[in-house]
Amino acid sequence: MSNSNPFGTSPYDNAGFGNYTAPATSMSPWQRRDPGIGQQLKSRSRTRTGFTFAIGFVVVIWVVEFLNILSGGRLSYYGIHPLDPSSLWHIATAPLLHANFEHLIGNTIPAAIFCFIIGMGGKRVFWEVTLIVGLVAGIGTWLFGGVGTNHIGASGLIYGWLGYLIVRGVFNRDGKQILLGVALAFIYSGLFWGLLPTQPGVSWQGHLFGALGGIAAGAFITSDDPAALRARKEQKKLEKRRRGLNR
Repeated sequence: MSNSNPFGTSPYDNAGFGNYTAPATSMSPWQRRDPGIGQQLKSRSRTRTGFTFAIGFVVVIWVVEFLNILSGGRLSYYGIHPLDPSSLWHIATAPLLHANFEHLIGNTIPAAIFCFIIGMGGKRVFWEVTLIVGLVAGIGTWLFGGVGTNHIGASGLIYGWLGYLIVRGVFNRDGKQILLGVALAFIYSGLFWGLLPTQPGVSWQGHLFGALGGIAAGAFITSDDPAALRARKEQKKLEKRRRGLNR
């Protein structure tokens, strides 16, 4: 008696699956992907991150300015009052406050540009640089800003971001970043006068310590190291370990 299928032989018969052999390949689909596509996606992601930080910071300082106007200027109290222990925490709020629209507009464009450039380096890079700059600028202003004064404005951050961008390539040993730093130093050379006590009512202390914070960030953080520099550092670590094992 025959056990043949009355409906005929199916091309999807289970026995067929057991005999199928996938073509051999030594590369995964990810490896076969065009490397140019991956680079384009990475570039787009960096650009998107840069725009996010730039637009986000600008929106925040403008919203705070309108809230300050609606409050009758009461929010300006949350600037830095040098050597007043109760206002030490104001180093977190002072960069978001401005004296008037002229002050705000003057800080908006350079803040957006520097946020965008640093943000393209990644979220971690942006927050590390901003935290270091904010702390150094804030504490320096609180210590040396002059008793009885009130310091507000994002210019301390702006000077810090600019200082970081100018020196970053030197510490990273990256030619493109060095050229960018030189270009920014030339374009914004007029800001260097703000480091000196030449204009009454301007927080030159915030500018000076902000710039010092930016230089410190460029010298000490490693999250912004180019891939080639990270590879060299890893190689040096491996060589040190090997030497230690051979002793």
